[in-house]
Amino acid sequence: MSARPARPRARARARTEPEAKARSPLKRRVELTLLRDRAHYDALVMGAVANARVSVWIATANVKELRVEAPIGSRARARGRYMSFLDLLDALAARGVELRLLHAGVPSRAFRAELRRRPRPPIEMRRCPRVHLKMIAVDGALLYLGSANLTGAGLGAKGEGRRNFEAGVLTDDDLLLDEMQATFEAIWTGAECKGCRLRPLCPGPLDELDKIPLR
Repeated sequence: MSARPARPRARARARTEPEAKARSPLKRRVELTLLRDRAHYDALVMGAVANARVSVWIATANVKELRVEAPIGSRARARGRYMSFLDLLDALAARGVELRLLHAGVPSRAFRAELRRRPRPPIEMRRCPRVHLKMIAVDGALLYLGSANLTGAGLGAKGEGRRNFEAGVLTDDDLLLDEMQATFEAIWTGAECKGCRLRPLCPGPLDELDKIPLR
């Protein structure tokens, strides 16, 4: 008895496989880390952000005062003391790191009080009420996308039983970085303002920033 010939269906599948790959350019292998709850604080805040060298871009719906551990080796750290997240940003700004914060809501009273303590804010802030995305891009090399707002409960700085249940991913994927940084830049520069149907309710359209006279 002769051997059974290969099934035509299998040959057809083998022929079309490369074509399917060509039609699906977004299917690729990427490196990403899942962050849940406390991991936001350890890997994102005290890891990626604290070690930034070039830039930190943050987009968040809500902004609240966030307390972080004092630097390793300091007396405050040895005593278990915490400092404002803005103190961490002060150190980054002193190293020449570009810091941007895009937010929707009015920052909390405690956060505003910390800002007023400083002769110059370490981070440039712009507000758009439509911002609900939560992202942090560090050095154009690492991207966080997830559910966490810029708050202590959101970014895992609160204690066990007090922090939020949050989840997100941290990745170095170039395509995602390009896409989300372009999205951030479009909002930041006011490119999205022209067609915005909520413009009459906006506290300050970002496309009008260049019209504000310098003092």
